Amino acid sequence: MNAGEHRPVEPPEHLDVLIVGAGLSGVGAAHAVATRCPWATFAVFEARDAIGGTWDLFRYPGIRSDSDMYTLGYSFRPWDGEKSIADGASILRYIRATAAADGTDTRVRFHHRVVAAAWSSDEARWWVTAERTDTGETIELTCGFLFSCTGYYRYDHGYLPDFSGMDRFAGTIVHPQAWPEDLDVTGARIVVIGSGATAVTLVPALAERGAQVTMLQRSPTYVLALPGRDPVAHLLARLLPARVSGPAIRWMKALTTQAFYEASRRWPGAVKRMLRRQLERQLPAGYDVDTHFTPRYDPWDQRVCVVPDGDLFAALADGSATVVTDRIDTFTGTGIRLTSGDELGADVVVTASGLELLFLGGIELSVDGSAVDIASTLTYKGMMLEGVPNLAVAIGYTNASWTLKCDLICDLVCRVLDHLHATGMSQVTPVNPDPGAETRPLLALSSGYVERAVDRMPKQGSADPWRVSQSYLRDYRAMKLSSVLDPALVYSRPPATAEAGPPAAATGA
Repeated sequence: MNAGEHRPVEPPEHLDVLIVGAGLSGVGAAHAVATRCPWATFAVFEARDAIGGTWDLFRYPGIRSDSDMYTLGYSFRPWDGEKSIADGASILRYIRATAAADGTDTRVRFHHRVVAAAWSSDEARWWVTAERTDTGETIELTCGFLFSCTGYYRYDHGYLPDFSGMDRFAGTIVHPQAWPEDLDVTGARIVVIGSGATAVTLVPALAERGAQVTMLQRSPTYVLALPGRDPVAHLLARLLPARVSGPAIRWMKALTTQAFYEASRRWPGAVKRMLRRQLERQLPAGYDVDTHFTPRYDPWDQRVCVVPDGDLFAALADGSATVVTDRIDTFTGTGIRLTSGDELGADVVVTASGLELLFLGGIELSVDGSAVDIASTLTYKGMMLEGVPNLAVAIGYTNASWTLKCDLICDLVCRVLDHLHATGMSQVTPVNPDPGAETRPLLALSSGYVERAVDRMPKQGSADPWRVSQSYLRDYRAMKLSSVLDPALVYSRPPATAEAGPPAAATGA
């Protein structure tokens, strides 16, 4: 509600918890609140018209998980699919089946985009403004706790550099986030710009569909081949009872992934040599590994791309795909001219050039009339914002499965909610006693999409609980096994007020 407007005659709807986003994280959060906090009224607001988030939105060929499904899946409903690295359609079915299994799909309100949330300390509640994406109608309601499960990517469009001459290109330019359903690639010359997870997924998938594909990269990325079907996980699933095998496989995959990350940080040279030896076994003899698959940075300075069953290398070996490492000079009418002077002919150019970050899905936050400057706040355990009451965000790992961290966040959020309910408190605020503490970027990656958005993202501190861990083991102790009675969390209840209403209009923080 804007300042100066009259309050509605009828009080707005009030929910104990409002979950924003019905993707992988939002479905997990809805299950957690429904089962752990049965006293709470809640709803899930989803801006689109379907459950699934990323896995419903992205439809480009070959889309798949870049983490194993035993950890990307939910702890309360273990993944039982055949493949560890699963295709997008299978993941989408799994998410929707999970929401349907416990009825949380009935709590989703589609076409509801949350655009603003104003906290009132006097009332200990959020005044939330949402827009109906189908009708343009404005919806207003209040909630006691706001749980954002929107991730940190901007999903309406990706990052597109300002390439010279794009308007001259006579072919088709496609961004993976907006893949046209009717695009026939059979026999087409396709240039995929990029070297990240999307590019290494698209190249073999397009080659399999009969295209002649070139992956054009400015610089290489670390690539690791893993079996699409995990034989150890399948063995454990066959030998152990279901109630034991799910947690056992999940812990096995979490610990092995963590071990690879820790080894990469401690002994980068040894990990580089290991990755190179695997590449040399997978690629054709004499392949120029130095130019096309040897990055200038250490492993896990940026994410390591997983190639299930070596499908990218198979496409390079049979000649249906090639890799070119060079910079773009300009688009031409028939393709792309490179700074080396070479030209790549193309019928289709796919700009797999990266994503943009958008924290909280772009929700404008204010607390007691003052706008929240998100970039100046620290994150408490990577899940709450310093000085912002009754707000949690589901942010996963950069070096492991997203869901591993989100499961821990959901557990701690529910324990905090139960504590508020049991004690009669209604407000919980992370408070940092040292405003001069050293700060660091929230995401410890050197990837372009991170560096482009560092001035718009919250920060992490140099010491717990403000430091963001990239270790499931450390977070399990710090979150799952921790008390909600943390000195950094201040619990309170609002003063008695004679009249309820939204806070004044937000002002600059």
